Amino acid sequence: MSAPLLTAALEVVDEAERTPGIPPEVRDGLTRWRMRLAEPLRLGIAGIVKAGKSTLLNALIGERIAPTDAGECTRVVTWYRYGQTPSATMVLRSGEARRLALTRVDGRLEFDLQGTGVHEVERIEVRWPSSSLRELVLIDTPGIESATAGTSERTDAFLIRPEARPDDADALLYLMRHMHTADLAFLEAFADTAAGGTRAVNAIAVLSRADEVGAGRLDAMLSARRIAERYRTDPALRPLALTVLPVAGLLAETARTLREREFAAIRAVAALERPVREGLLLSVDRFVRGGGLDVPAPQRRALVDRFGISGLRLASALVRGGVRTSQELSERMLEQSGLEEVRALITRSLQPRSAAFKVGALQAALDELVPASGRPAALADAVERLQSAAHALHDIELLARSRTGGLGLDEAETAEAERLLGIDGVGAAERLGLPAGAGAPALRSRAEQLLVQWRSRSESPLLTRQSARACGQIVRVVEGVLSEIPAADRAAARSPAHVEPAGGPP
Repeated sequence: MSAPLLTAALEVVDEAERTPGIPPEVRDGLTRWRMRLAEPLRLGIAGIVKAGKSTLLNALIGERIAPTDAGECTRVVTWYRYGQTPSATMVLRSGEARRLALTRVDGRLEFDLQGTGVHEVERIEVRWPSSSLRELVLIDTPGIESATAGTSERTDAFLIRPEARPDDADALLYLMRHMHTADLAFLEAFADTAAGGTRAVNAIAVLSRADEVGAGRLDAMLSARRIAERYRTDPALRPLALTVLPVAGLLAETARTLREREFAAIRAVAALERPVREGLLLSVDRFVRGGGLDVPAPQRRALVDRFGISGLRLASALVRGGVRTSQELSERMLEQSGLEEVRALITRSLQPRSAAFKVGALQAALDELVPASGRPAALADAVERLQSAAHALHDIELLARSRTGGLGLDEAETAEAERLLGIDGVGAAERLGLPAGAGAPALRSRAEQLLVQWRSRSESPLLTRQSARACGQIVRVVEGVLSEIPAADRAAARSPAHVEPAGGPP
């Protein structure tokens, strides 16, 4: 579905570039739009200061490269793209680009801005040979509600813009430790400008540092999941985010970058007698200074920095529970961290809509780039073809309307409508509410059942005109799902198991 949409969008850009007398700055803008259309999903990461943005970004990349301290680099918008060789470029507000030397301290990158003030820097672009960045562009933003002058404004200026620009993010991962008024205000402002003003629901809220809930007990993630579920159904947050997921960012980052020496130290902790072990794991100070553990103090401090005290408790418990290798510990910690749920939702719900987000923003920017009154016939035709191909945008807009004002349906019908619109993913099984890997016969049977149900609803005389129109759009969604079931599988689903040979009895 995304390929025809992107093709139609690129045709619009091609025709716009051929417009006679087009100004150089507009031509430059169209070139940047072309680059945006060709890129994978651009995912911005935002949140209040110390929410754990850079730590989560490192976990998503699978390497500890993003700086996480309070240095000047964390006050600049930083883009992470795939590149065959590592490089960093500083782009100034004037448009000048300068290469930066790459320096790693304890794995993390440090950038020397060469005496340039932070206020002069538009962004830093990092290219890194990580497989995770092949299908995702990650954008780390300064913390909002920062006490440092100008820091929050840089994030607002980048993510919350009244007009669509080629350098915008396509979707947002928003980190919060609790649901504050500032979080809701930021998400609402982002929703108002999302995908060119379509109010697309393209944000995922993350309850970050979830392992610190309840003083870092071993059941902290269970408590965090209950809190996330409460936030997920909160009427103030529900219209602004697809869902709320708990994540222990530090645990996820450490799990994806675990070292053999660290595993050996965790095994030493797990082997201690219970009173000694529990005494050491009461606090950071006791762990670093306490006796009974044959691990040097500097290494203990490094372990606390990498795992956190709650992560040390969990890791040692996993080793006592039977984990035998560093690989197994990494996998179990990753499973406990909640990161895989976030990655799965990005893969299912955001990446398949990347083209629709980009095209929605492009459509909103077209009037500014080439006003309708001055468009050649060829460009007008290309725009019309783009609008005809943008079915996914209509689904996004209806999903947004369902989350904000409702569709006039009951709770169960609304939940089913949102699932069919792709809130849990755009694959056939996800839309139809079937298990992953369901076969074509099951998919087709379920789709045909839903088609009958939604056709009946759309014809109900009790519905308002707006609700009936929404039900009609759901019918078209289900018809689209049916059309995408492989033809061969559909034929097999309709065919009997045994076929009489030609010439047999009637």
